[in-house]
Amino acid sequence: MSANEATPTTLSAVIVLAAGAGTRMKSVTPKVLHTVAGRSLLGHAISAARSLHPQRVCVVVRHQRDAVVDHALAVDPELVIADQDDIPGTGRAVQCALEALGELSGPVLVTAGDTPLLDGEELAGLAEAHATSGNDITVLSARVRNPRGYGRIVRTEAGSVRAIVEEKDASEAERAIDEVNTATYVFDSQLLADALSDVGQDNAQGEVYLTDVIAIAVARGKRVGAHVLSDPATAEGANDRSQLAQLGAELNRRTMTKWMRAGVTIIDPGSTWIDVDVSFGTDVTIHPGCQVLGATTIGDGVQIGPDTTIANCEVGAEAKIIRTHANLAMVGTGAHVGPFVHLGPDSRVLDGERIHPFSDITSIDAATREG
Repeated sequence: MSANEATPTTLSAVIVLAAGAGTRMKSVTPKVLHTVAGRSLLGHAISAARSLHPQRVCVVVRHQRDAVVDHALAVDPELVIADQDDIPGTGRAVQCALEALGELSGPVLVTAGDTPLLDGEELAGLAEAHATSGNDITVLSARVRNPRGYGRIVRTEAGSVRAIVEEKDASEAERAIDEVNTATYVFDSQLLADALSDVGQDNAQGEVYLTDVIAIAVARGKRVGAHVLSDPATAEGANDRSQLAQLGAELNRRTMTKWMRAGVTIIDPGSTWIDVDVSFGTDVTIHPGCQVLGATTIGDGVQIGPDTTIANCEVGAEAKIIRTHANLAMVGTGAHVGPFVHLGPDSRVLDGERIHPFSDITSIDAATREG
C-alpha cells in the first residue's frame, strides 16, 4: 500500500455527488472539472474514495453529464455512473446512486465532489468511527467560527445527533449552533434506502434533502452520531473561483509541508507550487519561483530552479535544472540544464550531459544526440 492510501475499510460503496451546476463558478466548465494541484475536484474525490478500497465507487451526474462522465471514467474506468433525474436534492441524488448500484450489504459512505482537501485518511477516520461506535449513521461534522450557510448539527442532551437543519429552515437558536454538517456521511445501506423512500420536498428549497434521513432514523430509534473533524478547513468545498484558489493554496501548503518533512528543502514556499502526484527523492532542493507539476518524478539530490517549471517529467539523481521550462521530458542522472532552456515533449537529456543556456531541445534533437 502506498503512503497516500488509507487503511482498507469494509464499505460496500462510496457515493460521490457530482450532479450540481456550480453556477457560481461562472464557467462553461462543470464545477467538479475545475482543477487544483494537478487534479480536478472530482479527481480528488475519486482518489479519496478509492483509497478506502470499497466494493464499488459511484459518481452521480447531471449537469453537463457527458463531459463529467468522460472525465470520471478516464480517471477510473471501474466507476459506476448514476444519472440524477429532474427531482432536485442530495437525497434524490443518493436514491439514484442506490438504484444504479443495486443490492448492497454493509455501510455506504456519501461524499461531495468538490472538497479536494478531504482525503482518504480523513474518510477512513470517519468510516472507522462509524464501525467502532455501532452507529447506524455517522455524520462528518466540523466546528467553525462562522457557520453561516451550513446545515447545523442538532444534538440531544446525551450528545447523539437528533437532526441536521439546513440554514434556510433553521430557527434562530439553531442558527447559533457552531457545529456544522460537511455533507459527508456513513449510512447503514438498508436504513438509507428505506428512509429515503419517506423523504419529501416540504422545505424552503423544495428539494429532497439527504439530511432528512437523520430525523427519520432518530424517529425509528436508530443510533446517529457525529465524527468531528480536527481541522474544519479539510471539508470546505469550492463554490466559486475565490474559494477554489483558497483551497488550492491550502492544498499546496499541505503538500509542501509533507515533502519538507520527508527531506525536501523548499527555499521559498511562498513562490513554489507542487502538484499532488509529484514524487521526490531525498535531499532535493527547490529554489524560489518553481512549479513542479503533473506526474513528475524527481530523483535524490536534484537542484531545481530558481524560476523553473517542470511538468510530467522524469529527473535523475543529482541533476541541476536552472531557469528551465520542461514538459514530458527525461533528464538523466547528473545532467545540468540551463539557464533559459526549453525541453519539449519526448526530449531526453543524457546522463551527465550539459544543456547550455538559450537551448530549445525537441524529441528530434534528443534522437540525434543519442544516435
